[in-house]
This record gives sequence, structure tokens and C-alpha cells, in this order.
Amino acid sequence: MSVTRTARKIIKAILSREQMDGDGARVYRSIGTHQLRNLDPFLMLDEFDVKAPAGFPDHPHRGFETVTYMLEGEFLHEDFKGHKGRIGPGDLQWMSAARGIVHSEIPATDSRAHGLQLWVNLSSKDKMAEPNYQEYPASEVTKVTPEEGIDIKVIAGESYGAKSPVMTRTPTMFIDVKLAKGKTMEQTIPKEYVGFIYTISGTALFGSEKHKSDAHHTLVLDENGGSFIPVESLSDDCHFVIIAGQPIREPIVQYGPFVMNTQQEIYKAFHDYDRGINGFEGAPGWTSSIRNRWA
Repeated sequence: MSVTRTARKIIKAILSREQMDGDGARVYRSIGTHQLRNLDPFLMLDEFDVKAPAGFPDHPHRGFETVTYMLEGEFLHEDFKGHKGRIGPGDLQWMSAARGIVHSEIPATDSRAHGLQLWVNLSSKDKMAEPNYQEYPASEVTKVTPEEGIDIKVIAGESYGAKSPVMTRTPTMFIDVKLAKGKTMEQTIPKEYVGFIYTISGTALFGSEKHKSDAHHTLVLDENGGSFIPVESLSDDCHFVIIAGQPIREPIVQYGPFVMNTQQEIYKAFHDYDRGINGFEGAPGWTSSIRNRWA
């Protein structure tokens, strides 16, 4: 007996618009704009393209996770608990802010710093958990090459039998794909996951209806219970990410860097941050050592 497989198709395509964020930093944002406020469980996607002295100086987070994946250049990172480091080309930082993180993200050099930052929501049971980091240099990111001309990095989840060691509190897959011209691939996606593709460079045909797209587009997948997404490359520089996750289906109340379930919880986040309590101990008066690196 044969089992019929159903492919996902693209139901919405959004061109990322350039805007300014942080301190003079240029980002191309799609999820997190009026065109696509959020895509449960995802709150925001930025393709950042930053050059010093621009950056993202000291700022707080509560209630979600930030995923920083560098494509080119280097960023310095430092938080209010003393955790610090450098994120270089191909490196991954999966930061669960949960009950509270205050940190700074600043270019390490005066060269271009280019990458993706994804915000993944946390369920109400995880929003006040202890923060944690999962950091992998490029050399330790899981890779798979099913055939010549198909190069895949498994940031989270699984692709062609290769599994990422990253633990996701909100079940999430994040797959980086580079294809040579004429190559085709299929990425398996759990039927219940909500997902999208973000195009970084090149041109390809995506999904069961062969939606043609070039760079800087967010392509939203339909929720038809399909178990995979097919892609065919039309150029040699085809580079995109496939991101999908288990929807949380809880109320989302967001005010800047705080994402909770109720307005009262947002008020409490500001109260805790201002007073340095409930996860923000040490936050008032803290200044990172990298904040003024390019001043």
C-alpha cells in the first residue's frame, strides 16, 4: 500500500523592508512588521547588515528566545551576568532570555557584520524559566551534503538524517541550505509545524506550486498538513533558510523587548526590570564593557 505524501506550498510572500534598529543598525525585517505581525511561534525575523559604530547596545529581554546566526563578520556579545563572547561567520548563538537577560551586541570589527536574528516565543510555562545559552562555533554546527551542489547546515531539528544537538524549549527546526543551479532538495517538516522560508541570495522555485522568489523574501508555508517542502534552484548562488515550529496558541502581548501573555505581565516585566528583581537582579545601573567600543 502506497502512502501519499503532501507537499507544502507558499501562500504569502513578503519582501523584507530596510529599517533602522538599535543604535544606527540597518535591518531587513519581515516577521514583526505590519505585513506579518507574528507567525506563531515566531515573533520576529531580521536580516541584519551592520557596520560599526552601529550596533545593539545594552537592552533587556523577557519571555522568548533569540537565535543569532552569523553569515559574515563578527559580533561581540556581553550580558549583565558576565557571560560574554564573540560570534563569527557561521557561528550560532541560541539564547533563551526566559525570565530575564540584559545584554549588548556590538560589531567586533569595522567590517560588515551580516546575519540573521530570529525571535522564538516561549509558552507561558517557560517564560519565567532560568535563562540559558547554547553556543556553537561554525566548526561544530551539524552539516550534511546529500549530493554535490547541496550543502545543508542543521541549526536546529533534522535534515537528511543529520540532527542538530540544539535543544529547543519551543519545538523548532532551522535549516540553512545552499544549492547549485539546477539542484533540487526536499526538506521534511512535521505536519503540525507552522513555517516559512527566508531567501538570502539567488533564485529558486519553492513549494508544490513552484513559487519563484529571489532574495530578501519571507515565504509563508501553508498549513495543509503537508510533510515536506520541495525546492529547485535556478541560480548558482541560491541560499535560504527553512524555519518552522510548533505553534503555542497562547495570547501574545508584546511591548518592545518583553513578550508575555497578558498586559499585567508586561507591567510586571517593566517593574522587575526597573527594580532589579525576579530575574533582573543587577540590571539597574549595569553598563556593558563593549557598549562604547566605537564611540
